[in-house]
Amino acid sequence: MTILAAVVSYAVPGVLPHTPLDVRAHDEKYLPPSPSAWLGSDHLGRDEFSRIIVGSQISIYVGLLSVGIGVTLGTVIGIISAYLGGVVDLAIQRIVDAMMAFPPIILALALVAAVGGSANNIIVALVVILLPGTIRVIRSQVLSIKELDYTLAATAIGAGSARIMLRHILPNVIASYIVLGTITLGFAIIIEASLSFLGVGVPPDIPTWGTMLTQGARDIRIAWWLAAFPGIAITVVVFAINFFGDALRDVLDPRLRGR
Repeated sequence: MTILAAVVSYAVPGVLPHTPLDVRAHDEKYLPPSPSAWLGSDHLGRDEFSRIIVGSQISIYVGLLSVGIGVTLGTVIGIISAYLGGVVDLAIQRIVDAMMAFPPIILALALVAAVGGSANNIIVALVVILLPGTIRVIRSQVLSIKELDYTLAATAIGAGSARIMLRHILPNVIASYIVLGTITLGFAIIIEASLSFLGVGVPPDIPTWGTMLTQGARDIRIAWWLAAFPGIAITVVVFAINFFGDALRDVLDPRLRGR
């Protein structure tokens, strides 16, 4: 579903029924869903279907990049923290505690407000808020993995720390990495939409699902479709990502095979 949405969002713009920023005639404002406007039009006569398709580009770009960086970096830090232990683990975990003290949306709001609203700045904010949870989950797994027989045997024969972490620990946290990636991808899309909904996301002239929801909430009494269809798009994509992650985990995790 995610791949399909990405392909559609980048391939379709050339054949969209209308340009997303095309302000049409006065009598085409607030058109309900019809053959001429599949998902209706907004207060400026802009086609809602075209704006939803183009708006998915921002969601996919922000979601994939922030999750790719945040979950990967969090996994690396979690492995290092748990395996090395001691002062290194203590220092990393105190930083994680400080970051987790702030609710994610509040921390994202503060970061975006400080550096300005843009897609790249939202990615930076999402990476920061994705790190603590990823580090904690991966660290908890590594703490048990490093005490297993094959890890102790590798240590006993003189294998270096880097080799043990890469060859013996990392493959055993891949399933958790995949699940975290898919779960947080949906979370990242929701946070991006929330920031845009609150007016601190990407600039308002760029179509995003969050800004479309904002306008839809304002006009809910006279144009229900402006809030309904962006909300449905977010819901469908997030559920599809989570189901895909669960299926991928079942396939790749050897402990779940045969169940």
